[in-house]
Amino acid sequence: MSTLPTNRKSPSNEGIEAEKNGGLNLSTTQTSSAMTISPELFEKLYLSPKTPHSGDALKRFANPTAMGFVGFVISTFTFATILMGWGGASGLAGVAGIFFFTGPVLLVLGTIFEWIMGNFFAMMVQSLFAVFWLSFGLLQLPTLNLAGAYSATGNAAEGAASKEFNSVVGLYLIVWGFALFTFFIFTLKTNCVFAGIFLFVTIAAWLLAGAYFKVGTGHYATAERLQKTGGALLYGTHE
Repeated sequence: MSTLPTNRKSPSNEGIEAEKNGGLNLSTTQTSSAMTISPELFEKLYLSPKTPHSGDALKRFANPTAMGFVGFVISTFTFATILMGWGGASGLAGVAGIFFFTGPVLLVLGTIFEWIMGNFFAMMVQSLFAVFWLSFGLLQLPTLNLAGAYSATGNAAEGAASKEFNSVVGLYLIVWGFALFTFFIFTLKTNCVFAGIFLFVTIAAWLLAGAYFKVGTGHYATAERLQKTGGALLYGTHE
């Protein structure tokens, strides 16, 4: 028996979609338009993205942010008051420990546990300040005599007053200012407190850079004013 030819057509995708929608042929049109998101959503998406956590780390460990914050506050507060010359204070060699233990130890521990907890932005902030204190603290150790390398006689006092040494440290602080300013941009849409902190420390870094440049050119009075202003801004981060 031969088969009869048929003119039946296979149902198209449009027909299937029409049947699914009750006989209506519906089509979806996607339009592009500007979309605004809340600061809370911006922080969740870009600064603290949701990451999968394995195990029970969230239940086993406490929030490490407070530990790093304490290290930052104690170190920065001490640093700021000395820069402002409270009680006749001058020089940082006597409190070199804040650059290696009080600040960095707590900040490094906070960085490690923030990484374990999956808190990206908090990890970046604490690691940033930890390495700053460690690197800047090396300049304050008299035993290293880093400034002496800029003196023909190896005298640390002469090297510390040289234009070359102060320009090097000034450029270093300018670069740190730009790094801090980047974090200030990141926090503009999220938290005004964090944004204010990063704005203050950014300006303070640039003011201290200016103080070093002025010392290198022999303008000590201007350098002292810039130093005290920078210290006041760092002090303001705790208020």
